[in-house]
Amino acid sequence: MTNEGPTFLAHKSGDAVAVAVRDVEPGNAVVGYLDGTPSVEVEVRAEIPLGHKVAMVDTSSGSDVIEYGVRTAIATADITKGDYVHTHNVRSARWQTSVA
Repeated sequence: MTNEGPTFLAHKSGDAVAVAVRDVEPGNAVVGYLDGTPSVEVEVRAEIPLGHKVAMVDTSSGSDVIEYGVRTAIATADITKGDYVHTHNVRSARWQTSVA
């Protein structure tokens, strides 16, 4: 890990995504947690712009995406850890009912 700080920030341990704090190229990146969970590394699989998200876990299409410790989105495609997470593979969970 480098001394320049994390490349991504996640809010809570268990979040499925983390937010880029700068433009990110594919390769190893550090994820810091705002809740004090120790930093981890993730292998970024695509370019991710500042403010956009990286997958911290594999998520199947139709599954909930957790951020801030709550369900914020639903995967519309299978997502692999390290993938770019955006409108091409998730939709907002706002106003949606849970899938049983």
